[in-house]
Amino acid sequence: MPRGSRSVPTRPPAQSADGSCSSLLFGGLSGLIGWVWEKAFGCLRRKNHKTSPSCSRSPQHPGLHRPTRLLTRVASATAPVQPEVEELEPTPSGPGQQVAEKNELGRLQYSLDYDFQTGQLLVGIVQAEGLAALDIGGSSDPYVRVYLLPDKRRRHETRVHRQTLNPHFGETFAFKVPYVELGGRILVMAVYDFDRFSRNDAIGEVRVPMSSVDLGRPVLAWRELQAAPREEEKLGDICFSLRYVPTAGKLTVIVLEAKNLKKMDVGGLSDPYVKVHLLQGGKKVRKKKTTIKKNTLNPYYNEAFSFEVPCDQVQKVQVELTVLDYDKLGKNEAIGRVAVGAAAGGAGLRHWADMLANPRRPIAQWHSLRPPDRVRPPPAP
Repeated sequence: MPRGSRSVPTRPPAQSADGSCSSLLFGGLSGLIGWVWEKAFGCLRRKNHKTSPSCSRSPQHPGLHRPTRLLTRVASATAPVQPEVEELEPTPSGPGQQVAEKNELGRLQYSLDYDFQTGQLLVGIVQAEGLAALDIGGSSDPYVRVYLLPDKRRRHETRVHRQTLNPHFGETFAFKVPYVELGGRILVMAVYDFDRFSRNDAIGEVRVPMSSVDLGRPVLAWRELQAAPREEEKLGDICFSLRYVPTAGKLTVIVLEAKNLKKMDVGGLSDPYVKVHLLQGGKKVRKKKTTIKKNTLNPYYNEAFSFEVPCDQVQKVQVELTVLDYDKLGKNEAIGRVAVGAAAGGAGLRHWADMLANPRRPIAQWHSLRPPDRVRPPPAP
């Protein structure tokens, strides 16, 4: 889908207006993430509706004897590594060259290591080359999603790299898995093209059966991307904006609209409404809800809800939005949920970071709904 966004210089943190509170916000934010995304422009305008904010759519194996250590960065893989078959092939003369001839999706370089002392598998996403161009301008905004099957809920995502087919990631993620259980796991590294205005598109993925990997020493390898299998049932998307005013300690959530919701009624439609929960320490402390929209899969709300959140607590809370289908006779059934906050991952973390980096401004974004039992982030420390 064509992009409707354009880059805008990131606004510097307010100093005199917010005082020590702004310093606390941005100091904690920079420790958690060192990046902020571009703003998206565009207005959601509907007939007979008000103008809404811009909406951007373990025991050590007896056969392995080596010092235990914990890699903190992929760049530390300068130590002797175990190459895989792909590593022995001639290296292209330049980024992206010769790759398209072999695989039009591109290829990914990654590293693997296991720390026996902490019982963690360390997965490094190093770089990618010759990725498929999914944007109209002939480029992509790639990022990588990493998880270990069969557990797809515990996943990590790299930062998004704008307008490039040859991104250098240099990020490492840890999965706490007993060594004796690794043989039954499959590592998935899926490359996506980020799109704030619609659903992120899958470029391709690499699957590595852990039973085929010798973790006696670090692994550094290139693998060709393969077409990703068909994803699970789509539940729909929701667009909402976040706004935080540090001086007032006020967090405002504006539920704008949803689209392509899952059909829940016999007639092929739904009666959707949205619950907005403020969570602290994993517990729901405040609750709001929108009006019910009858017989539609594409409801429009434009309803605002505010919560009091002191600036020293803003990185300890999460916001959870649940889309439900109203049933007059039976129990209201949840269609899907979205969580945002410092403890959330992927799009939920990116949206929260944008909000904190732009105090007093509403930041709108589309999110894909996830199954209700697989969305809630872990409690903030």
